Amino acid sequence: MAQTENTKRTTKHSSKHRTAHGTTLRRTLRREAPSTIGLLVDAQDFAAMRRYRTFPFDDHTVYLQQVEGLLKALTAQGMHTTIALFDPEDYAEFCAESGIDADTGAGRSRFTAEIAAAGATVAYTGQQLGDLIPLLVSRAVRQATWEYATLLLTDLGACADCGQDIGRAAFDRASHLLMRLLEAAGTGTHHLVCSTPTENDQLLAVLHTHRDSTGPARLDTSEGAEFATVLAVAIALETPGGVVLRTSAPDGPDRVHGWRLAHGALAPLTAAEVFNAYCTDAETGEPLSPESGVEYCAGFDIGADPAEPHH
Repeated sequence: MAQTENTKRTTKHSSKHRTAHGTTLRRTLRREAPSTIGLLVDAQDFAAMRRYRTFPFDDHTVYLQQVEGLLKALTAQGMHTTIALFDPEDYAEFCAESGIDADTGAGRSRFTAEIAAAGATVAYTGQQLGDLIPLLVSRAVRQATWEYATLLLTDLGACADCGQDIGRAAFDRASHLLMRLLEAAGTGTHHLVCSTPTENDQLLAVLHTHRDSTGPARLDTSEGAEFATVLAVAIALETPGGVVLRTSAPDGPDRVHGWRLAHGALAPLTAAEVFNAYCTDAETGEPLSPESGVEYCAGFDIGADPAEPHH
């Protein structure tokens, strides 16, 4: 009888131990599972979500405060969290195409997972939400620009004469021009902007690089691909694209150089053309005051190979 009671107590203790151990393991796994929050960044998007009965918020400011509190709580638990841009129109379209009830928390959660996998996100590292939102919007714009530019290049198809993929050839040419430009720019911190008009929009790509005296330029590969894609659109469509390079060095003023795209090549602008382009409001055409400590310089020869005949 005593042995039976001891066996029961031992079994009960082992069961409690296994349960407690399992709970601990699940908590450990939860801390190591990344979280993603789909953020409604402005009041208009927030208002659009209020039409759903299950959406629990009625004030955008309070909503942002609660999101920031959640981010801090997750970080305190040692969890990695990313923020994705939640677009109500895309959400409604996603739910309609997937046959999901949009007026559910599960629908919002699934959409957030989808945009985190395919869209632009920002990692939360303790920064203020007011600092994080502009960065998130900027990345979302970059993502949309790259996707649109890629679609334009893809839709061009193959050359009727030689069969070569026009978009791929334009991208290869743009990559060559970018590498030659970075090589010719020399040492310093470089900020490049490429812009070109399309039928529906003005495409803009930005690239930041740094090069010291011991090696090649260091750049973000995704920024480089986005920049080359926008430049490729200008090459393929023969639109009036342009590139501006601003170089900063610790021992002198910033220098600004510029080029226009012509027949698959970057043709240097004069110093006066660079000044006019940089000191004119793109929307109104009104002159802008030149920056102090900035030299407006002519573009230089980047030493690129001649462009192949246009397809």
